[in-house]
Amino acid sequence: MKMRPTLTRFNNGDSVTLSNWHLRKQEIYSAIIPHEYGTIPPPGKKTVIIQRCKHMPKEWPNVTHTIYDIITEFEKNIQFKQTLALWSPPGNGPFPTLLYGDNCWSFFNEAVLNKVLERGYIAAIFDRTEAAADNKDNYRQTGIYKLLSSTNFGALSAWAWAYHRCVDALIQLPQVRSDAIAISGHSRGGKTTLLAGATDDRIALVNANGSGTGGAAPNHWKTDEAETIDSFFHSGNIFWFSDQFRGYRGQDNKLPYDQHFLHGLITPRPLLFTEAKGDDAANPRGTYFACQTALELYDMFQSTRSIGWALRDGEHAHTIEDFISLLNFMDLQLLGKKTSIDFQPALFDDLTELLKPFPKV
Repeated sequence: MKMRPTLTRFNNGDSVTLSNWHLRKQEIYSAIIPHEYGTIPPPGKKTVIIQRCKHMPKEWPNVTHTIYDIITEFEKNIQFKQTLALWSPPGNGPFPTLLYGDNCWSFFNEAVLNKVLERGYIAAIFDRTEAAADNKDNYRQTGIYKLLSSTNFGALSAWAWAYHRCVDALIQLPQVRSDAIAISGHSRGGKTTLLAGATDDRIALVNANGSGTGGAAPNHWKTDEAETIDSFFHSGNIFWFSDQFRGYRGQDNKLPYDQHFLHGLITPRPLLFTEAKGDDAANPRGTYFACQTALELYDMFQSTRSIGWALRDGEHAHTIEDFISLLNFMDLQLLGKKTSIDFQPALFDDLTELLKPFPKV
């Protein structure tokens, strides 16, 4: 079993080395990003951060809660505004930061926030759907779409763009360690974080939770229950992707790339996948398989331990257990704390039995 194309060979078959990796990275980017997701929207002329309000909650001594307007300025006085909320731990900083864009959901609750602050991290929270509605019927009338004349991208690109603009803002804040910004998201939000991390080297650590097809799970290798491109047509969510990707309905195996290309674009930065045993549609076995493939590239960079995976019991959700796994990984990768936790456990004795080339005969 091997995922193809390999990350460590050029399209012409030549070997990849550290000295020419930047050229192979360009090949990988050109193969997957425009084809699967469309273009990434332009960054604008500049991003401005304006503090709206700030207070210190009585129930959390010395914790600071600040809300900002993040304004991206384009030509002709066109602006896009989104909201970013920061919860900062006690102390002067600067602090590593966990940026989370799924504030359209309720997974990042008070219990999770407490865990983040206890570790000495800033929690930065925003709603990616401000950049594009998660609604197939009107997403092109919302967010960044209504501001741009050319919109050759799916919703995932718009959401990844929103992460990038939040990074623009965070690196301007003195309390934020600009070299230690981690991002996390769940399901479609996990697909988003992989895309955001693959297209912005300023992001220090990437975590995708239950991201499935279009995220960490392969297109060419699937279990019986795994998502396919056809699944997104049935769910109405094919608008997350580019027109070219949509054209491969029922032909996932004919895509000229696979999802480990995203791993490659993130290498050698830290990358963690959090998955659930019962999340069959997200294909956790396929995600694990893709990680094994990416290890070769991480090894070339002598950063083998910078990629990891964590598997819990349960089904499709973003649980506090997932967040704790992420915080443990951040402690190791961003703070250099020693740990006995194995972030590369051997999993899935049934891998070769259940994970098969798509389509199955």
